[in-house]
Amino acid sequence: MAGKPPAGDPVQDAPDVTAPQHSAAGLPAVAHSLLMARQQMGVRRTALTLLKVNQKDGFDCPGCAWPEPDHRHKAEFCENGAKAVAEEATLRRVTPDFFAAHPVADLATRSGYWLGQQGRLTQPMYLAEGAERYEPVPWERAFDIIAEELTALDSPDEAVFYTSGRTSNEAAFLYQLFAREFGTNNLPDCSNMCHESSGSALTETIGVGKGSVLLEDLYKADLIIVAGQNPGTNHPRMLSALEKAKQGGAKIISVNPLPEAGLERFKNPQKARGLAGGGTSLTDLFLQIRLGGDQALFRALNKLILETEGAVDQDFIDEHTHGFEEFAEAARAADWDETLEATGLQRAEIDRMLRMVLDSRRTIVCWAMGLTQHKHSVPTIQEVVNFLLLRGDIGRPGAGVCPVRGHSNVQGDRTMGIFERPAPAFLDALEKEFGFAPPRAHGLDVVRAIRALRDGDAKVFFAMGGNFVSATPDTDVTEAAVRRARLTVHVSTKLNRSHAVTGARALILPTLGRTERDTQAGGDQFVTVEDSMGMVHASRGRLEPAGPHLLSEPAIVCRLARSVLGPESRVPWDAFEKDYGTIRDRIAAVVPGFEDFNAKVAEPGGFALPHAPRDARRFPTATGKANFTAAPVEYPKVPEGRLLLQTIRSHDQYNTTVYGLDDRYRGIKNGRRVVLVHPDDARARGLADGSYADLVGEWTDGAERRAPGFRVVYYPTARGCAAAYYPETNVLVPLDHTADTSNTPASKSVVVRLEPTPTPGPGLQDPA
Repeated sequence: MAGKPPAGDPVQDAPDVTAPQHSAAGLPAVAHSLLMARQQMGVRRTALTLLKVNQKDGFDCPGCAWPEPDHRHKAEFCENGAKAVAEEATLRRVTPDFFAAHPVADLATRSGYWLGQQGRLTQPMYLAEGAERYEPVPWERAFDIIAEELTALDSPDEAVFYTSGRTSNEAAFLYQLFAREFGTNNLPDCSNMCHESSGSALTETIGVGKGSVLLEDLYKADLIIVAGQNPGTNHPRMLSALEKAKQGGAKIISVNPLPEAGLERFKNPQKARGLAGGGTSLTDLFLQIRLGGDQALFRALNKLILETEGAVDQDFIDEHTHGFEEFAEAARAADWDETLEATGLQRAEIDRMLRMVLDSRRTIVCWAMGLTQHKHSVPTIQEVVNFLLLRGDIGRPGAGVCPVRGHSNVQGDRTMGIFERPAPAFLDALEKEFGFAPPRAHGLDVVRAIRALRDGDAKVFFAMGGNFVSATPDTDVTEAAVRRARLTVHVSTKLNRSHAVTGARALILPTLGRTERDTQAGGDQFVTVEDSMGMVHASRGRLEPAGPHLLSEPAIVCRLARSVLGPESRVPWDAFEKDYGTIRDRIAAVVPGFEDFNAKVAEPGGFALPHAPRDARRFPTATGKANFTAAPVEYPKVPEGRLLLQTIRSHDQYNTTVYGLDDRYRGIKNGRRVVLVHPDDARARGLADGSYADLVGEWTDGAERRAPGFRVVYYPTARGCAAAYYPETNVLVPLDHTADTSNTPASKSVVVRLEPTPTPGPGLQDPA
């Protein structure tokens, strides 16, 4: 019945395993979406809510950042979007009575799945120093507590202000404005853990740290390369765009260590053929690459292109690029033995990819975490850029770079100034507009923030959304670091693990979700978001708030600022809280591309932000041109008897939010502690299909990092590679194992050994 959470978690000791599927979506996706929505929201609320998802007069799906087409279906959402909306619009509630019945020590023993299933938070809750339970607290007292701790710090840099990617543009702009008026650039965010490598690589090479394509470009492409990405689970609406591209004549190459059902065949649930069991075969060539071998693959392709007469767009290179000769020398020297070892591919497979590349005049490369979470991620993405520059495939319709973002406004947060290393021009604009001098010293990213908390250099941790302790690496180290804080604060819609891992004092501040009506003194408000392709549009919730005590994120920031900064602040926090249009007016004065913001966003569907490489083949780099690079080829080296592990999502999961215990496409049911291993690799280690093993991480510091009791699943992975779900395996990712330049955790290349064990690991066994 809608409104009632499960009494307890099912035991996870023995997940059911069947063969993986070879197609995605179709009727099963529709049925599963409606089932989960009905369980959380009931029939009537399901209909009212889902029909407003991603509509021009509705709200932006909190599930992912994939853009919407101009002409939209009445059901413009995917299976995982429906799950995300259902979890937010649920009828289940977490009241003060819940916290009275569950001390923090009890919450700390519960699974993240169980915590999330309890429902929406309804009142501010406070954990006093030495207390065992959270207790309700008035908003005014909550802000006083935060002000007490912040104003007692020896330096503003002892505070950390974290941001999740679901925060709106308006809230993000206010949040960074508050932090900087307070005096710090400590503004880590979830970009630090996902696409920071993309931003670092693209800023250096093309001058803009964002993708250079719009949705319409996919429909014009001759070739789309999808590398290190599983859109069937992580960005399901992308499959519709790939289907349309195929129907227009495009070819698709998938480069991934795991075969993924969504990239094999897509059964479009918005078409009769898809519901009837037909569908579209998407991938024309599947390259099952070894983890971390992508840089070597694109370097080899570039070598072959240089060796092919007429394959290089010399006019583009001469007019628009810098550094070609040094790059070409490095590419021509690529070693084939090293390439085949790094990629795990055959030379014939790479030659086939080359033929498809040479047949294309318009090529797009899409990627996600499979490319960004390695030590050598930045040079890998730079090699992708080299590949496109060789063919003149940036700034041409139907061609370009396409990093596919996860969170629905993670790109917008960065545009609004959520960044620990802000550009001087942005700070100059803030100072001119608001009359205070922002700090200029660089702040802390996620990894450095954890170190600061661990070492006692940071004492207050404030999170605007997210589930910090479950999303970050080296779980034991991170949790111990957070527990050293004087105060932890989480602005949240639902319970998660981070609420049970607290500083000496802790606050949970409940906030409105995307689905809910936001009414302030100035009337009903809307917010804006930026999608993965730089389109900015409005988002308007329609549901009544989950409780009378919720505040919107902009309101929370405004009241926090008034409590901490006092009447001396020259920022009009009162006006901002009353009318979000006044926030957008000030964004327009500070952030390039947002001129006449209120007028532009009033247009249905919003507007595209300017992108110099895409719009004018102008590259705002230090050289004034697109930069070729010539980094040495790197790939993970694995000792004999070890495997290279990547962390992945299940299909019933969005980041650390677990909607259920199944991974339908991979054939996993009722369990998450599984490790996917090639049968030959498992047999070589004496591990039978269905046996159990501890995953033990190996790193240069010699510390033991162990994830116990994972069921071994024989699976068609790339040889020498394995995969397992996060956050369960985040414990294996060393805090200091990060990408060069971007400092992103290298969660896709963790060296592990598998130690047989007779028993499963800790399952989901929460009592009623």
